Amino acid sequence: MLNDELKGQLRGYLQHLRHDIILVASLDDGDKSREMKEFLNEISELSDKVSYQEGGTDSRRPSFLIRAANSDVQVCFAGIPMGHEFTSLVLALLQVGGHPPKVEAEQVAQIKALKGDFHFETYFSLSCHNCPDVVQALNTLSVLNPNIRHTAIDGALFQDEVNERDVRSVPQVFLNGERFSTGRMELPEILAKIDTEGAAKASEKLNDEAPFDTLVIGSGPAGCAAAIYTARKGVRTGLLAERFGGQVMDTAGIENFISVPETEGPALAKNLEQHVRSYDVRVITAQRAAKLIPAEKEGGLHEIILESGAHLKARTIIVATGARWRQLNVPGEEEYRTRGVAYCPHCDGPFFKGRPVAVAGGGNSGVEAAIDLAGIVSHVTLLQYDPVLTADEVLQNKVRSLPNVDIVVNARTTEIRGDGRKMTGLSWQDVKDGSDHSIDVDGIFVQIGLLPNTDWLKGGSIEMSRIGEIGIDERCRTSIPGVFAAGDATTVPYKQIIVAMGEGAKAALSAFDYIIRVPAAS
Repeated sequence: MLNDELKGQLRGYLQHLRHDIILVASLDDGDKSREMKEFLNEISELSDKVSYQEGGTDSRRPSFLIRAANSDVQVCFAGIPMGHEFTSLVLALLQVGGHPPKVEAEQVAQIKALKGDFHFETYFSLSCHNCPDVVQALNTLSVLNPNIRHTAIDGALFQDEVNERDVRSVPQVFLNGERFSTGRMELPEILAKIDTEGAAKASEKLNDEAPFDTLVIGSGPAGCAAAIYTARKGVRTGLLAERFGGQVMDTAGIENFISVPETEGPALAKNLEQHVRSYDVRVITAQRAAKLIPAEKEGGLHEIILESGAHLKARTIIVATGARWRQLNVPGEEEYRTRGVAYCPHCDGPFFKGRPVAVAGGGNSGVEAAIDLAGIVSHVTLLQYDPVLTADEVLQNKVRSLPNVDIVVNARTTEIRGDGRKMTGLSWQDVKDGSDHSIDVDGIFVQIGLLPNTDWLKGGSIEMSRIGEIGIDERCRTSIPGVFAAGDATTVPYKQIIVAMGEGAKAALSAFDYIIRVPAAS
């Protein structure tokens, strides 16, 4: 199961174990159980602090506990955590073995103070880029508080359970048997959801923050670049970081980031966060901007009101809130979200194995999705609103060569149909002749572009385009003096990672220039 390279890496990590751990397997006679037995034996042979035993009592088989030998601390995996979840396994081994998790002291205290019984179950896919963040966060909770238990479940291995619970999107989390969340969440967000009293106290403390010289809103490529550049200038910098990486986290392969021939979105997002935190930047997590109140006069303090009710002030603001997937906005889309309607083929594709699906969108993202899904599902119907596909020629040639992909142009999706529990089909209209059509599919992957995350600014004094992009000039200045913007949330053309980073740096330099040239208002 483990090649020599992985064994070498894991052997090095296991040297950091502070006390003994036991791998307790719950197995049956199946092939996957035999694989798990081999897998766990290989791990136990890498350190004298790790032992293996069978006879586990978990009803999910195969599964295994990582249990501390001298306490009740444990983490459970139902399935073999390879692929993107291998890092989750490594961290679980270390944390159960006494190596402290990288969590701020305030959060550790908040976690240990949680009362009640919390049993989390997370369904993941080995190909999902967002799942490890959720799995690792919940594992950390269970290590720090004995009242919290967590089981990470490979959805592809437990199909009957997935079907019974209508799990069609990952990561999907259940708490005490009830649906808790779908999609990527980090530790602060989870804490805020289960500990509302603690979240309220954290929000109140933000009101005591001293004003920033520059407050960056957003932690994607543009926001991170802006925070780094302002921090390097020595000014007091804050970063409102809801999700490090932003849309980058949903990007599988990146091959056009100059000087890096190939990387993956989550890896780049991790590097962005590490780079930001290496500077003196006040990172504020689990908070979202709700309103901008511009300074009364030039050089004064702008105010950001957060959804939690807290507020922050700064001489300059850089808005870098990025964009999100554009929705179809048709009947049934919201009702069957995560129950057939999906937006990430890499994460959710495996849950449609052997089933028919549709893809909406004929650009690069849509055609790439169809190509990826064709190797998993029984059939793909690619629906394109325009009369021709707009994807790169190499992608068009590839998708047209696939025998289980049908391409339908001039097609406007009009409705998502279902039986109340899950999606069963969709309707579409031929925009050329007006005729109506319908197809039976178990899912649709929506890939029709992006919308800027600027709803919270609408109705204010900042100028925006028809679709909500923030208007900026060549120096990233907005219509409000002292407020700058960068990245996919703006009118800058070409929504690319490298462009967003450059715009973030430019916005930071412009903000610094403003600070040194415009006297602070009394």
